[in-house]
Amino acid sequence: MNGQNAVREFTAQMSVRDGRWRLYVALLNTTERWPEHQFGRTVPTFTDRMRALLVLGFEPVPGAEWEWTEDSGTPDDLASPVVLIAAIRVRSWSGVSV
Repeated sequence: MNGQNAVREFTAQMSVRDGRWRLYVALLNTTERWPEHQFGRTVPTFTDRMRALLVLGFEPVPGAEWEWTEDSGTPDDLASPVVLIAAIRVRSWSGVSV
């Protein structure tokens, strides 16, 4: 690629831990530390999420949308609290080496 870093695609996810929202980019098949951004206790807005991705060096893949999934805090326990997870396909900026 003429000495340029290739733009790579990953999945960014957002979830709640200890009552606080966090966004992270899952850098699978790498040895890199996963970039992470911490939010407060309120659900981050679309704009908040986009700003956090930009700070981490990523942007949504064209046409990608946030997808929300409901999971269980305790597997196989239907009374377990719900865990919400949001995900979106992202790509690294050409200047980011991951």
